[in-house]
Amino acid sequence: MRAERVLETCLYVDDLDAAEAFYTSVLGLELDAKVPGRHVFFRCGDRMFLLFDPRATSQPSGNFPPHGARGPGHAAFAMTPAEVPTWREHLRRLGVTIDAEVSWPNGGQSLYFRDPAGNILELATPSVWGLPD
Repeated sequence: MRAERVLETCLYVDDLDAAEAFYTSVLGLELDAKVPGRHVFFRCGDRMFLLFDPRATSQPSGNFPPHGARGPGHAAFAMTPAEVPTWREHLRRLGVTIDAEVSWPNGGQSLYFRDPAGNILELATPSVWGLPD
């Protein structure tokens, strides 16, 4: 058996309302579900991006095992090489500071920035990992 792809990615945030506003306005993610004080779930293409408040999820709840993390996490979202300048301008226009821009030796490009909870986000061309753009 071998896992074929990532179905969902999760980060932890301390302000779900601020996170929801950020991820819908800055990254254009589609809200899928939310439980106030616990989580906000988004669709990202044919995958899911989950945000949890660890104060709520670090305790057992029904059939769900406890989970949570402290400190900044990381998630990367794909962009095409042609989208790099457009994403750069979009982030700046919305007042999102780009912490770093990296041009990788293999030709891939990354833009690094933070969400309101301090998580480190990346927009990257798939060629960063040797995948087709």
